[in-house]
Amino acid sequence: MLDTAAETPRRQTADSTVLALAAYTTVAVALLVRILLLPFESGDYVTFLEPWYWHIVSHGGFQTLADPSFSDYNVPYLYLLTALTYLPLPSLAGIKWISILFDLALAYHSFRIVSLLRPTQRWTAFGAATVVLFLPTVVANSAWWGQCDAMYTAFLVGGIHHVLRRRPWWACTFFGIALAVKFQAVFLFPFLLVLVLVGRVPWRSLLAIPAVYLALDVPALLLGADPGKLLTVYARQADTYHYLTVNGPSLYQFVAVPGDDTDAVRSAGVLVAGVLVALLIGLAVWSLWRGRRGGPDSGPGMPGLTDTRIVLLAACSAIVVPFLLPSMHERYFFTADVLTVLAAFLLPRQLWYVPVLVQLASFGSYLYCNSATLVPYLSMPAHGVLMLLALIALLRTTVHEFRHRSDAPGVPGQQVVDRSPAEPNLV
Repeated sequence: MLDTAAETPRRQTADSTVLALAAYTTVAVALLVRILLLPFESGDYVTFLEPWYWHIVSHGGFQTLADPSFSDYNVPYLYLLTALTYLPLPSLAGIKWISILFDLALAYHSFRIVSLLRPTQRWTAFGAATVVLFLPTVVANSAWWGQCDAMYTAFLVGGIHHVLRRRPWWACTFFGIALAVKFQAVFLFPFLLVLVLVGRVPWRSLLAIPAVYLALDVPALLLGADPGKLLTVYARQADTYHYLTVNGPSLYQFVAVPGDDTDAVRSAGVLVAGVLVALLIGLAVWSLWRGRRGGPDSGPGMPGLTDTRIVLLAACSAIVVPFLLPSMHERYFFTADVLTVLAAFLLPRQLWYVPVLVQLASFGSYLYCNSATLVPYLSMPAHGVLMLLALIALLRTTVHEFRHRSDAPGVPGQQVVDRSPAEPNLV
């Protein structure tokens, strides 16, 4: 028995060593794949990112941020773009490397979430992180396109990890950073509202979101930026595109309006989306509180809100909101691309095909936007159908999980015992 006991730590050490080697190899291969894509110049790079870069260079570096209106991005991304101008890197490679580093952060947080929920299955967590790192949309978004959607999504996924660890102030801090980077972070705010309404996240911790957002504006304010322009940057963004859809695989692939005036339809679409999302929030909250009767809670003020349900709610929010809203771009499903992978690793039998459908819809939209050669062979309504099928499958599984007793034996991910000790809040 002593020999057996001595063998266990050695086996664990060997397994950890193999896992570490596999992780280093995976990262090296992922970086190599991205390096091969670095020379490609996308239309967005030529039209927006490169001119912004050279505007910063020609106007004195960080002093340029005294008037950030040359860009329609919020200042946190412009801080990084400005810092890049001081480095001996070509603008194209530097812009892409910023996003590539956040690809790695995104995979790291994905690993942390799955390893937290499956503590005895570290290879499963490694598999989830690897799939996220090599998702076609994740690779293409940073290394091919030069976009920065991995940046805000990494903070959103990190915020979900903090929710699972019962650290609401840290979670809201991460959500606030994500919102400061890109407005599309609001796609997860219905999910956050559910957490608040059932008591998993205290109302007061929401103060961290505007606090972080405003704190990230301070450097630009010290340089002389107009506070009004900083606070209205997202309002100006929303008024930029008046199309019903901007290559997004959304509901509006099936809506046609005669003429060019789409404002009335867009306004009605926002209203309808708001009503439907509010209805889904109400149903989720009602189901969770109703589950309090006849079954154990997952903690004080958290009736039936298991960790698996948290991930499912986040994935649903990431698809439902951009699918229902008008004027959505193809990249606005980036967070859904990642969260459906995590949900599939937690419930593989039910959801293994959902991230496949999401990728077909999302990456197909990328190709439609960036590859004129392939456009004749692609159908945006078909991509919309694929996203709709993924949404239906995800909602069906989520409803099934909500209807299940949280103490039901043999249901993966339904344990109500917290696997990690609650950590003290810092605020």
